[in-house]
Amino acid sequence: MMPFWTKLRRTLKAFRTARSGNVAITFAFAALPIVGTIGFAVDFSHANSVKVAMQSALDSTALMLSKEAATVSNAQLQTDALSYFKGLFTRPEASVVSISAAYTTTGGSQVVVNSVINVPTTFMGVFKYDNITVNGSSTAAWGSARLRVALVLDNTGSMADDGKMTALKSATKGLLAQLQAAAGTNGDVYVSIIPFSKDVNVGSSNYAGNWIDWDDWEAANGSWQNTSSCSGHSSRGRSNCNNSQTWVPANHNTWNGCITDRDMNYDQLVTAANPADETLPVGQASTLYPAEQYGYCPLAMMGLSYNWTAMNSLVDRMYPNGNTNQPIGLVWGWLSLVGGGPLTAPAKVSNYQYQDVIVLMSDGLNTQDRFYTQQTPIDNRMFQTGNGSGTCANIKNSGVTIYTVQVNTGGDPTSTLLQNCAGGPDKFSDPSKFYMVTTSSGLGTVFSAIGTNLTQLRVAK
Repeated sequence: MMPFWTKLRRTLKAFRTARSGNVAITFAFAALPIVGTIGFAVDFSHANSVKVAMQSALDSTALMLSKEAATVSNAQLQTDALSYFKGLFTRPEASVVSISAAYTTTGGSQVVVNSVINVPTTFMGVFKYDNITVNGSSTAAWGSARLRVALVLDNTGSMADDGKMTALKSATKGLLAQLQAAAGTNGDVYVSIIPFSKDVNVGSSNYAGNWIDWDDWEAANGSWQNTSSCSGHSSRGRSNCNNSQTWVPANHNTWNGCITDRDMNYDQLVTAANPADETLPVGQASTLYPAEQYGYCPLAMMGLSYNWTAMNSLVDRMYPNGNTNQPIGLVWGWLSLVGGGPLTAPAKVSNYQYQDVIVLMSDGLNTQDRFYTQQTPIDNRMFQTGNGSGTCANIKNSGVTIYTVQVNTGGDPTSTLLQNCAGGPDKFSDPSKFYMVTTSSGLGTVFSAIGTNLTQLRVAK
């Protein structure tokens, strides 16, 4: 019997040389749909890849134009749109047919950028299709959408290791640049910066504030002085007498600006401080913010602002010191968005939409607050697993979105706390808003990704 492969070769040879019935011609025509389908798929896949790059360039072009649209002529807007787009669009095989930009104030200020490009084909030219035309559009709207972002940044002692503080400064300044670029006009984007360790620093110049609880500070800072009689006591009932000596607290202007956690459960809330609480008896919870002369006081915070130069200067001056208390940084980030203590949040205008965001970055686990020196109870104050209560839950329930970043260069466990804390009112627990990096250099990439997410809130379409 003839071997199979030999028989197959003879059959194919006969097919190739056959003349009857025009087999070769018939085969050629039959192959055309197959070749066309494959070519169509390849060319359209390439065109789709170019479209993705085009859309990214359009989004960036729209944001860049939003900074000037209200002050330049329409002709200049068109010129700049073409210039920006060509500088951003890096697909030389495609040709730009047209770029147009339009600025309107109907329903809020916005810039609309449209593009048409031609992508040359490789296979479809056989069918007289030399190009695939790709259209795109992007709208940057800022008249009806505004951002407020609180950057809550770990400034504890461990940030001195592995170049983390240097990386944090660089990453934060990069994020600030992204947020500044997203602002069409002053006030479109506000940012606060809250450095934290065990405490936060509200600025020593605020020592006259009636929202400060001085009781514990006065008990720890002062001197005994001889007197003929002693009848002194603190404002909340603590005795200031020791035989014939009276405890004289130091002047409040010697305070270093540090604030520790409020009394439970005000430490988890942004309830306004009531100056009358200074007269409450010891043991009754006060809404006031306790002053503390913490030896590792971080740099003073900055409330919501669009003074980008001052913010960058603050970041440059940050330094690592002290223990980790994420909850106090988090609650003061929240306070910066709503106003409290020395921080004033600009009023929101009714015909604008606002997105309030906190970015919490920490390199370690909680180690100390006003009440505890163990991680678990501090974590539970921040987010109680099981019932979803605590500072994080209160913030998200108020309508604020939280991004969390863990910088883990020491092989610590992944922070379940920061994972649970990430999210917002639309998605209470959102793993996509938790980031972990294992190298200091990775912090820049993560902050850039968060900045992209935030600035995309300013791109309407």
